[in-house]
Amino acid sequence: MAIRKSPRKNYSVYVVELSKRVWSENRKFKEANIHWMGIMECLYVGMTSHTPEERFKKHKTGYRTKKGIKISSRIVEKYGLYLRPSLYEKLNPLTKAEATKLEEELAISLRRRGYAVWWN
Repeated sequence: MAIRKSPRKNYSVYVVELSKRVWSENRKFKEANIHWMGIMECLYVGMTSHTPEERFKKHKTGYRTKKGIKISSRIVEKYGLYLRPSLYEKLNPLTKAEATKLEEELAISLRRRGYAVWWN
C-alpha cells in the first residue's frame, strides 16, 4: 500500500502597502476601487512560493525569468512601499491550492474593511 504524502505547505500570501498615488495615477486600480474613501491604505495582495520578503524584492526590481518574461507586478514595482506582515503572517504557510484561494479571499476581505486593493 502506497503512503500518500500531504501537500507541502511552502506557499505564502502577502500584502504590500502601496503609495496612495496609485489611485490617482493608475486608471485600472481606480476603477477596481471605485468605492474607496481615501482613508485606509492602498494594498496589493499576492501569493508566492518564496518568502514574502524575496517576492517583494523581485517586484521592486522588475524581475524577469531567464527567458525574459516579466513576473513582477508593475503596480508593486512603481508604487510598492513595504510589506504589511500584520495583515498576513498568521495565515502562512499554505499549500498552493490554499494560497490561490486565500489570495482572493484576503483581498476581498481587506477591500470590505475600507482598503483599496489590487490582486491578480
